[in-house]
Amino acid sequence: MKRCCEGVGLPCLFKGVGMASSRPPRYLLIFDFDETIINENSDDSIVRAAPGQALPEHIRQTFREGFYNEYMQRVLAYMGDQGVKMGDFKTVYETIPLSPGMPDLFQFLSKNHELFEIILISDANMFGIECSLRAAGFYSLFRKIFSNPSGFDKRGYFTLGPYHSHKCLDCPANMCKRKILTEYLAERAQEEVEFERVFYVGDGANDFCPSVTLTSADVAFPRKGYPMHRMTQEMEKKQPGAFQATVVPWESAAEVARYLQEVLKKKC
Repeated sequence: MKRCCEGVGLPCLFKGVGMASSRPPRYLLIFDFDETIINENSDDSIVRAAPGQALPEHIRQTFREGFYNEYMQRVLAYMGDQGVKMGDFKTVYETIPLSPGMPDLFQFLSKNHELFEIILISDANMFGIECSLRAAGFYSLFRKIFSNPSGFDKRGYFTLGPYHSHKCLDCPANMCKRKILTEYLAERAQEEVEFERVFYVGDGANDFCPSVTLTSADVAFPRKGYPMHRMTQEMEKKQPGAFQATVVPWESAAEVARYLQEVLKKKC
């Protein structure tokens, strides 16, 4: 593979237009949303728009492990019955704080956008993600967002659906991120876009599933102390070397930015 600066007597071009901007992106960067880009679980956050900022016990008791999407459909139906409107949800999404260091990471990516293709894979919902990213000013960074379909029906109720069906036994019934990532890479390869390295930034158990498919050239960035991080540690103990990607835990996303900056420097 060609390296940065290879075959040209010019310094690396990380910004602006010209030669660098005409090349396909070298790296694929995948983000999760809840408790990764934002510092909360957005499904929990929107309960702040409910009466008394709480759900009744009979709704909470309907939750079943692996069927969170169906549970949230019931939560949203209840909130619609209580008169919660689009503007109420939008206000909540727009005010959820970003995770520590995430603005620094996004600023870095904005300056080096031609080197990274950035996508988001989240078990949240399209409306909430778009509201949050637009409010933060970083929506345009993402080439594609994969999340559960959502919208508002004729009654003004916030509606939510499953993303797809799959056969993975480790993921929620409505979404397997490994399937999404595998299909995306295959689609881009058909379009003659292949990546030197893949970077995955996440926190949850459903982020561990796709990260297992990463190669030794790739990097997994699990949020320190969260399920994805614990699961990578457990796999390494039980099956040393089975998890192929380099693991770089983070507390602040600025640490991710610094790692990526070092990757770019080494290319020169």
